[in-house]
Amino acid sequence: MKIKSILVILTLFCCMQSSAQSPDENQLGAWYMYFYNINFKESNWGVQGDFQYRDWRGLGDREQLLLRSGITYSPTNSGVKFTMGFANITTGTYGTEIDAPISENRIYQEALFSNTILKRLLLTHRFRYEQRWVEDQDFRTRYRYNIFVNVPINKETLVQNAYYIAFYNEIFINGERDIGNDREVEFFDRNRTYLGLGYALSNTLRLQLGWMEQTTVNWQKGQLQFSLHHTF
Repeated sequence: MKIKSILVILTLFCCMQSSAQSPDENQLGAWYMYFYNINFKESNWGVQGDFQYRDWRGLGDREQLLLRSGITYSPTNSGVKFTMGFANITTGTYGTEIDAPISENRIYQEALFSNTILKRLLLTHRFRYEQRWVEDQDFRTRYRYNIFVNVPINKETLVQNAYYIAFYNEIFINGERDIGNDREVEFFDRNRTYLGLGYALSNTLRLQLGWMEQTTVNWQKGQLQFSLHHTF
């Protein structure tokens, strides 16, 4: 009886391990993204957001579907844009056999401002604070800082027909460790580093292709990123 019990426990343990499979760090994933920015004419107000489909292996194994939009306000002559927004995120499990999606809703606030160094080094800083309601977890918060660097190659700014190098680095810090049911996370959540090449199709529409390395507490994985940036 004891041997049978041990065999049953080992079998259950193996099943649990296979269902909780970690991402393959050597497998290149892909993110497909659309960013939009609408500035209402003769007004300090606007709307901005992004829609993203993220896949663990390019296509066929959903990592995330992210839908995010917010109201923006830019004080006159301040050079700063503030945003209050909402996001819905559906996160899938790595592997094609069992998706087991997890739903999350967020409210976020952010401040974004830009400056230029040496005429062509275009810097943008984004500070974001998120309030998160993740399925089967306690209420959570998170702090994010992202620095974007765009360097035009054949023009001085990102006008039509400009080629440019795009870089960003973003760090995520959890606001608390306890997420409920005796589970904890680290204060460090993740870091993303990106390098890509962009092309301005027009003065209001830009296309980018690049590679992003995402590092979490548990794994590190590369992603291709295809993004369209649209200003109305």
